[in-house]
Amino acid sequence: MKKILYYVNQFFGQIGGEDKADYKPHFEDKPIGCAQAFDKALVDGQVVGTIVCGDNYYNEHKEESDKFILDVFEKVKPDIVVAGPAFNAGRYGMACSGVINLLKDKNIPLVTGMYIENPAVDMCRLHSYIIETADSAAKMRQAIKEMATLTNKIIEGNKLSPKEDNYLAQGRRVTEFSDKIGARRAVEMLLKRFNDEEFETELPMPEFDEVEPAAPIADMSKATIALITTGGVVPEGNPDKVQSASAQKWAKYDVSDLDELKGKFVTIHGGFDPVYCNAKADRVAPLDQLTRLKKEGVIGNVFKYFYTTTGTGTSVANAKRFGKEIGQELKDANVDGVIMTST
Repeated sequence: MKKILYYVNQFFGQIGGEDKADYKPHFEDKPIGCAQAFDKALVDGQVVGTIVCGDNYYNEHKEESDKFILDVFEKVKPDIVVAGPAFNAGRYGMACSGVINLLKDKNIPLVTGMYIENPAVDMCRLHSYIIETADSAAKMRQAIKEMATLTNKIIEGNKLSPKEDNYLAQGRRVTEFSDKIGARRAVEMLLKRFNDEEFETELPMPEFDEVEPAAPIADMSKATIALITTGGVVPEGNPDKVQSASAQKWAKYDVSDLDELKGKFVTIHGGFDPVYCNAKADRVAPLDQLTRLKKEGVIGNVFKYFYTTTGTGTSVANAKRFGKEIGQELKDANVDGVIMTST
């Protein structure tokens, strides 16, 4: 019987919601929350214990959390570690990926479940089996079933396949034998493509959105220009609590009475050294230069609102939502153009 150590956050560990996100990690030698359903689906394995930790606590006290997890790991000595599923929850995903990366050199299988656009996917896909889940916990039952099925196959020593077992490809090249050389397989694939026949590539390529560029601004001297940044630039004190990573929101601030952001704005971005931006926030979000261009008559006006969020770790789904929401506001306000800065 294989021993499985399970990791969940405060919500799925039945401690509480956002009000318990600072919950310190604790361990119980039994399945808790979603680990119970997972345990019941195992054939020759058993969840021997569950670690429960608040999302905020893990991400803000990673060193202490990792020490606790390592201590439990050495005590339990599991054969497999399972975390999540995190779906599209950024902080939970980051915690699950943190656990996986912490244990990646322990020479045991690591299993989790995430939505494809969870920012944590790319942080741990090389070291774990990530079942591709829906974007919300509404599909918890299906996610747990697929994670347990995969774990059963690992225990049984069966061959695994991303396509057949619904886990995200790990980017590894695996040796397989074929009765046809590569050149022949390539030509056959090409002929099928020419003849509009179905074919399957041996090396799937990433898909990218294509966005048609907007028409150029006819007269910049009459144009209203807005300023947007993903550099986490916010008023001192971060009144809207914009996240430092894996942003769940954006914010806007009235800068119509300001010539620059210096002295009133700082950055809460968790992905770069904030010293120079905190000394002069215009280095990341150049309101001072837009104001200068307005005074010189190069542009007509600076839009009264400044928009901001944090780019690091933010999911594609959230980024698209931010873009649509901010874009609609700017369109409704008849803004002609946008300066969008990053770090």
